[in-house]
Amino acid sequence: MTATPSRDLTVTEVRLTPVLVADPPLLNTQGVHQPYTPRLIVEVVTADGISGLGETYGDTKYLELARPLADRLVGHRVDDLNRLFAGADEVAVDAARVSGQVDVGGLRGVQTAGKLRLSVLSALEVACLDALGKSLGLPVHALLGGKVRDAVEYSAYLFYKWAEHPEGVPAEKDDWGAAVDPAGVVEQARRFTERYGFTSFKLKGGVFPPEEEIAAVRALAAAFPGHPLRLDPNGAWSVETSLKVAEELGDVLEYLEDPALGTPAMAEVAAGTDVPLATNMCVTTFAEIEEAFTRDAVQVVLSDHHYWGGLRNTQHLAAICRTFGVGVSMHSNTHLGISLAAMTHVASTVPDLHHACDSHYPWQSEDVLTERMTFEDGTVRVSDAPGLGVELDRDRLAFLHRRWLDDDGALRDRDDAAAMRIADPDWVRPAVPRW
Repeated sequence: MTATPSRDLTVTEVRLTPVLVADPPLLNTQGVHQPYTPRLIVEVVTADGISGLGETYGDTKYLELARPLADRLVGHRVDDLNRLFAGADEVAVDAARVSGQVDVGGLRGVQTAGKLRLSVLSALEVACLDALGKSLGLPVHALLGGKVRDAVEYSAYLFYKWAEHPEGVPAEKDDWGAAVDPAGVVEQARRFTERYGFTSFKLKGGVFPPEEEIAAVRALAAAFPGHPLRLDPNGAWSVETSLKVAEELGDVLEYLEDPALGTPAMAEVAAGTDVPLATNMCVTTFAEIEEAFTRDAVQVVLSDHHYWGGLRNTQHLAAICRTFGVGVSMHSNTHLGISLAAMTHVASTVPDLHHACDSHYPWQSEDVLTERMTFEDGTVRVSDAPGLGVELDRDRLAFLHRRWLDDDGALRDRDDAAAMRIADPDWVRPAVPRW
């Protein structure tokens, strides 16, 4: 028998490429998406020339951490991930960037130095797993213990939306049209269904007074009877308002996501309604689990491997949720195909995934892959190809990086409130609760 040649899994280079990707004028409680959003593409290269891909936020505060954390990988093996995480807190974070401020772009709750590090480490971990899988001829899901489903279900992510970005703002055109009332939201949902086959729907709320958003969800329920519906105002409501909305929509909501801001407020809401509460804001680290679970503040945790530090931590989170009888699904940020592939691989390994995952991907008209990820009947097939099963398009990467280089700095840090002020100079970031 001929022995299989051993692979040299040593990392020799880590390439970091920030890009700006087109984003439609999607509304949330803080403002509106900018015409381009920053992402960071990570490539980990081994001594054998195998390259693994990862992706995360591309704002300046993440870029400043990415290089020192990436440098720690060089000289180590791509399967030596525990070492990378163990010493990550030695990399300093600018305290001014994490002074208890809310991360407006991601609407992910209070920012900390640890959360910033984990968001960068998530991309490094995914890139290492991609490279390792390619080296061994195994898909990433096999490295995580194997898939328990062949396809992962995703939900249509509905937004209130302008027809286009403000006049005079350079932007890419889209064909989605406006959605600023119940009829517009229903039409958007129909187009999502026709194009991608989604059977569940999530509406980003906190934009209009609660009565208007209740009407929109009611319109969705009438247009798509029996289909799971979610509403996410990103903590824009008071406890009293949250309870009122839960009472009004309790017969049609699968869950209500982050109606009020913070675990104490969520616990008050949970105590007053039978509607399950989901979160991607008050539980985004392991340290935040104890208070939320012991107070029964949330019934579904929406994991996001960019928050939690990667795919293995996502599995750990799912196991803890299973222990406490808390549901788990997956949150989404404005991501590209690398992240969607990673989300799909890890979601395929989670046994008790009873809620369709979120994904912004249908909103993103640009990507860095040679072939876009596809949805069939609202699902993404789990690839059995080595690694993530995706390939980098270097010409597209260079094009989107050139856009980042040519930017004067105005778009390198996502700021939905600043984008809104272009249309409404008097706009100020709303105080919470907004209603």
